[in-house]
Amino acid sequence: MPNYRRVHVKGGCYFFTVATYRRQQILCNEKVRIALRDGVEEVGATHPFTINAWVLLPDHLHCIWTLPEGDTDFGKRWGMIKRYVTKRCSPDLDQDKWMTDSKQKRSESTLWQRRFWEHLIRNDQDYEIHMNYIHYNPVKHGLVTKVMDWEYSTFHRYVRDGVYNENWGANLDIPSDISFGE
Repeated sequence: MPNYRRVHVKGGCYFFTVATYRRQQILCNEKVRIALRDGVEEVGATHPFTINAWVLLPDHLHCIWTLPEGDTDFGKRWGMIKRYVTKRCSPDLDQDKWMTDSKQKRSESTLWQRRFWEHLIRNDQDYEIHMNYIHYNPVKHGLVTKVMDWEYSTFHRYVRDGVYNENWGANLDIPSDISFGE
């Protein structure tokens, strides 16, 4: 079994990519969106974290979280969130034909990829690069032509707060070799 190495920094700021199993395009469905929102709120009530940025796409999401000082357990939070969504949505979305022996052994559903990708934000420049990547991602994937047109993003909050303007990203040059776990 592989030994996945993760960097755990108390109170760290992390970029995440979480994807659906077999890249199912289900995350923007209303029921899944609501379950995800409710799961984040419920987990955040018992295991706090700050959401710095978030974008929800049909088959994956990206976000940046900051953990409380002294806390490193983002894996537990993701497990709880994914479990919450699975319990709420599995009856409608689970695919029996995709169930493997490994998934059965681990009591997994067919909604989520088992793992997620994480990156410790190292400094202000790294933070800015990942913030921009998150907010530009719907354009990168051809879902919209303007960042402002994608509904499921914290971009709108940052426009209200004056961090971005409505037309941000129109001339953005995101290097094509940056994949951030996709």
